[in-house]
Amino acid sequence: MNIRNLLNDRVKSAMNDAGIPADYSPHLAVSKKAGFGDYQANGAMGAAKALKTNPREVAQKIIDNLDLNGIASKVEIAGPGFINIHLDPKWLAQQTVAVTNSTNLGILPKNNPETVVIDYSSPNLAKEMHVGHLRSTIIGDAIARVLEFTGDKVIRQNHVGDWGTQFGMLIAELEDQLGSGERPELALQDLEGFYQQAKKHFDDDPAFADRARDYVVKLQSGDAQVNKLWQEFRRVSLLHAEEIYRKLNVTLGEADVRGESAYNDDLAPVVAELEAQGLAVEDQGAKVVFLHELADKNGDPNVAIIQKKDGGYLYSTSDLAALRYRVGTLKANRILYFIDARQSLHMQQVFTLARKAGFADEWLSTEHHAFGTMLGSDGKPFKTRSGGTVKLAQLLDEAVERAAKEVRTKNPDLTEEEMAEVASKVGIGAVKYADLCKTRTNDYVFNWESMLAFEGNTGPYMQYAYTRIRSIFRRANENMDTFESEVNLTEPQEVQLAIKLLQFPEIVEQIAADAYPHVMCNYLYDLASLFMTFYEACPILKEGVEPAVKTSRLQLSKGVARTLAQGLDLLGIEVMEKM
Repeated sequence: MNIRNLLNDRVKSAMNDAGIPADYSPHLAVSKKAGFGDYQANGAMGAAKALKTNPREVAQKIIDNLDLNGIASKVEIAGPGFINIHLDPKWLAQQTVAVTNSTNLGILPKNNPETVVIDYSSPNLAKEMHVGHLRSTIIGDAIARVLEFTGDKVIRQNHVGDWGTQFGMLIAELEDQLGSGERPELALQDLEGFYQQAKKHFDDDPAFADRARDYVVKLQSGDAQVNKLWQEFRRVSLLHAEEIYRKLNVTLGEADVRGESAYNDDLAPVVAELEAQGLAVEDQGAKVVFLHELADKNGDPNVAIIQKKDGGYLYSTSDLAALRYRVGTLKANRILYFIDARQSLHMQQVFTLARKAGFADEWLSTEHHAFGTMLGSDGKPFKTRSGGTVKLAQLLDEAVERAAKEVRTKNPDLTEEEMAEVASKVGIGAVKYADLCKTRTNDYVFNWESMLAFEGNTGPYMQYAYTRIRSIFRRANENMDTFESEVNLTEPQEVQLAIKLLQFPEIVEQIAADAYPHVMCNYLYDLASLFMTFYEACPILKEGVEPAVKTSRLQLSKGVARTLAQGLDLLGIEVMEKM
């Protein structure tokens, strides 16, 4: 159940009954100050201004027609026309019990679930994954999890870079090494080193460079031997990527991989269709589309190249072919692209051209969800001390090692097996949470100390809040998973905690619409902080606490633990019994 939606619908109905035109919104929001209710409806002022009447009188008319019987204990007008809604603690208690015992924590099934295609991660198979792939991978995965949780059909698409001119060079290098008796999995075990070696060979040996260019042509024309070597290169490269996904607790798998090569046969038809529609024209030997919709300030159209003068295709061509596949074959209602902000113009070109060509109709939602860059302490893109690219596998291994030291200091009684599990979950969770808690579109500075801290808005703090509630249930000799009790809200800290718990569906709905995972992080941090305040003010296991009060507070605690675990799971972060 979504409280905001419930109240919004009731206030909207009251506005209609009060004679306010339907295009005026209730403007419902969570109250920001104590004493001003739990929610505020601020629509009376906007409506009064347009209707040229007194806003308090409009607010009173709304209240006179507002039916919140059994839901609100008090509804009042404040200031120039704010409507403050105080929720009834008895109603809150009933909803809290229902939600905290429900399977999906109050998330109702969608009436019209959509088919959503999500394009994320997309590493280049010529190199090992590095920190530059982290944000697309974990942000895209979090949104995929959220949309599946709401009931949408989510189709993950890992649009890996597995085609193009560089593969001629790499295949030639692989052939040379296989010719000297090397096994492919050994030759490619260090992808970064292999790529650098091939590039040096290409730059230093003209004969090798000619052979590499010849292999590009052979690869594109379907030569069996060259294709076999390419398949081997692709297989070993994907094994590296899949190992990273497992470490990151990311839901991408082999079945989700559909790289540039998958669209090779459709590139020429895409260009031909654009030409047939009169959209693509020849210009200086290349085939281009002039996009007047993206004209600059002088009125000159934006130019999108779809085929180079040497006959080669570009990213825009393969992205158009991919979009056609996602619409025609996957039947997408919505396509989300998690690609960094530097590709914003490219994505605008693809979306604009797809609509002009009829590859995407007016009902399809095409969305580029851009993100900023991970920076080092110097404010520049995160690099190794020597200035090289930081491999993602090394970053994650270091996170687990650092987490192990922190956890061992705080809880030396853990067994080695428990230590290994906790260190992995805390280390990986810390890296992911530190990224996801930042507004997606912003750059952020990578800092080990802050991300591994056990206080503040961090992954370890969230995980600790969960394990603390688990420990409360162990000390109470209760099984949290099967525990059920009525709830009675008598203290203000209990009421605040219950309201925050019941806002979980609002948060999920907001993230599903806007694809900003930091909203979940902020919510979970607020929830954990309110729990700590509640725990200090409202004893649970202390001697003298009435049994009914104890079980009521345990039920509230269970709701917090379940919500923390579910919220973190939607971010791809695991919790544990002890830490």
